[in-house]
Amino acid sequence: MFDLTYLVKSIKKNLFFLELWFLCLFKLFLLFFFSIVLGLLLIFANLRLRIKSFFDREKARPFECGFTPKCLPRSPLSLRFFLVALVFLVFDVELILLFPVLRVFNIYSSLNLFFLFLVILLILFLGIYYEINQGSLNWAK
Repeated sequence: MFDLTYLVKSIKKNLFFLELWFLCLFKLFLLFFFSIVLGLLLIFANLRLRIKSFFDREKARPFECGFTPKCLPRSPLSLRFFLVALVFLVFDVELILLFPVLRVFNIYSSLNLFFLFLVILLILFLGIYYEINQGSLNWAK
């Protein structure tokens, strides 16, 4: 004979997990919907509240007490500056992404924590050593 109570329990269990799945899916849909609505509201507010300005050549020129400027006010920055800034951002993002590893692993032993910090710092120092050997951090050549 077939056991009906086992079938009912398994159906209830599967329905419970299905309800949880739909609840998670609904929360994800709400998050997506509200992020789209918030983005559109901010774009609309920007379009409505922006200051309209009409550019002409005289308004775009720098004002130096009525004298003609001695040099171009919009001289380009050095490419070296951008490279150093990019290297800084790469290492900054590495730090931001690597240090939460400690929280994920739930490491409570101070010795394990110390060795994990050493590994992370070793990775960062190897990256800096590579950048120095490539010549990216040489400011003046």
